[in-house]
Amino acid sequence: MPKLLPTPSQTVGPYLSIGLPWPDGPYVVPEGTPGAFWIRGTVRDGAGDPVPDAMIETWQADPEGGFHHPDDPRGETSGEFRAFGRCPTETDGTYGILTLLPGVLPGGGGTTQARHIDVSVFARGLLNRVVTRIYFADQDNSADPTLAAVPEDRRGTLIAAKTADGYGFDVRLQGDGETVFFAL
Repeated sequence: MPKLLPTPSQTVGPYLSIGLPWPDGPYVVPEGTPGAFWIRGTVRDGAGDPVPDAMIETWQADPEGGFHHPDDPRGETSGEFRAFGRCPTETDGTYGILTLLPGVLPGGGGTTQARHIDVSVFARGLLNRVVTRIYFADQDNSADPTLAAVPEDRRGTLIAAKTADGYGFDVRLQGDGETVFFAL
């Protein structure tokens, strides 16, 4: 009888890129949608090397700040905005999501949340996804309570820079310049 060896504990990747993507995944909105732009970036590991088998998943409000979902506390919107995107990284660790700028959301205690996109990152070596947010450099983020809770020297890891066709947002999974991730 052959000797059985333990199964590795890191079982998430690269298998997630086989079963999770779909053709419309990176398109939160169809190409040609007025106001649509790309969010592009690179997922890097702790050594700064690109991660070729990660997956970026986004969830956001529509441009008016609503969700086409029954759990929206303001009531489900009637629009067709999908609000969800999913993109595997390329061999060089890059990804791209085509979307629209989300609206401002109500926050707790009468506050508001700045325009942002929620992001989940799945990658090899991660037993669970990590979650972060994308804020936009050319928008007013000053009153956002979540961003204000992040130490000032780390906030830059959550801010997407303006580019020619949208915004750039890199994800660093650990090490110097690690992206801020949130516990859910």
